[in-house]
Formats: sequence, C-alpha cells, structure tokens
Amino acid sequence: MRILKHFILLTLFLVFPSSIIWSAEPDIVFLLIGQSNMAGRAHLIDGDDKSIGTTLLFDDKGEWIPATNPLNRFATDRKVISMQRIGPGAGFAAAINEALDDTRVGLVVNARGGSSIDQWMKGQPLYDNAIKRIKDVPREKFAGVIWHQGESNADDPKYIEKARLLVNHLRTDLEKEDLVFIAGEVFGEKNVNKLLNKLPESISKCAVVSAKGLKVFDVVHLDRESQLELGRRYAKAWLTLTKK
Repeated sequence: MRILKHFILLTLFLVFPSSIIWSAEPDIVFLLIGQSNMAGRAHLIDGDDKSIGTTLLFDDKGEWIPATNPLNRFATDRKVISMQRIGPGAGFAAAINEALDDTRVGLVVNARGGSSIDQWMKGQPLYDNAIKRIKDVPREKFAGVIWHQGESNADDPKYIEKARLLVNHLRTDLEKEDLVFIAGEVFGEKNVNKLLNKLPESISKCAVVSAKGLKVFDVVHLDRESQLELGRRYAKAWLTLTKK
C-alpha cells in the first residue's frame, strides 16, 4: 500500500504542478508548542530540508505545504530564523507518517525559545497568538498537543497546576474535551521532570515521554539525533494512548 501511494504521488508530481499535489488538507492535525527544544536548536544536515513523507506543515498564510525543516519557521512569536533548526517535530512526523500510512498528517509548530509556562497561559501573547493562528483549522481534525517546555520552570512548584490550566484552555478553545496532551521531560535531573510525570494522574488522555539517554550539544539543547529520538517517543506515546 505504501509503495503504491508513493508511486501515485510521484506520478502526479511529474504530471501536475506541485501546488496541485499539496492542495489537499490533512486528515488529522497536531499542535506542537513549547520552548527552544520544541522550536529546534539542533544543527541541520544535508537532506533535512526535504519533505517529511506526506506530512503537511501549516504556514504563515494559513495554507498547508509540504513539511520541511525548520518546522518552527512560521511560528507567530519565534526568535530569529537562523535559530530555527531541527526539533522533535521531525522525528514525530516521520514516525506518525510511517504508522498511519493512509492518513495525511498536518503539523502546526508554534514554539518560542526561552518561554515559561506562564507565558503560555490564556490571555498571554504566546497562547492567544497560537490560537488565533489556527482559528480556521477545523476543530474536529485536532488529534493532539505535543508539549515540550520546562527548562524555564525547572523549580516551579506550581507547574502541575499551571499545566492543568493550560490543557483545560486548549481543550476548550479547540472544542475537544478529550484532546490528547503529551508532554516531554527536559534534559537532566530537573525537579520539573518529577512534576511532569505526575500530569497523567490529574489530566485525562495525557502521557509523558522520557528524556533518558538523550544528549545535548550545549548545556540544555538536544542534539540532532536526540531530537529525532524524542520525536519518535512522542509518536509512540500518542499511538499507544490512542491505540492506533
């Protein structure tokens, strides 16, 4: 089935303009938000600018285009473009695309380096701009929120309370009470990781992925292979949680 689908796409690409091929919208959509490791700081290599299977990326014009790195380049409040590199979205997209062969996946990546969870509360620019950006995306298509944040709140004792509030607002604004929410541990022995792992106890349809074994190229930012592996772990968690 996969070989046949790719053959058909290649044939269409040779016959029709690429804009026609990619005019279709995704079947399911994921919102990827958080701080710098979600935005992606790992260095790109040759080939990282190629399309990630049939995955689509939501651009700054409200259109769906082939998903290529850096995935965070259209984020409403990102830092300078030179800082946008490869993040977990690349590994996540590849793994989900592989698992859901007959489902076209769409990504909305809207992260901001250095941001705290407080800046992601409803009423704050990061949250409000992200929701405004996706106002025209059909709510029934949202399949999950992938959240990677915590470095800026490494010792925040109220992290669980804030995360619950964030999830409640996301589920209300995306009109989906059971919207899947998956968080990821940050690198190192940070107190926030203990709190992150308690989220499934008070948030339904929630999972947390481990950062065990991942590596950084500086003090805090995951290297390229670790970013891809983190993305695969996010995908595995979503597939397990949704029994796909």
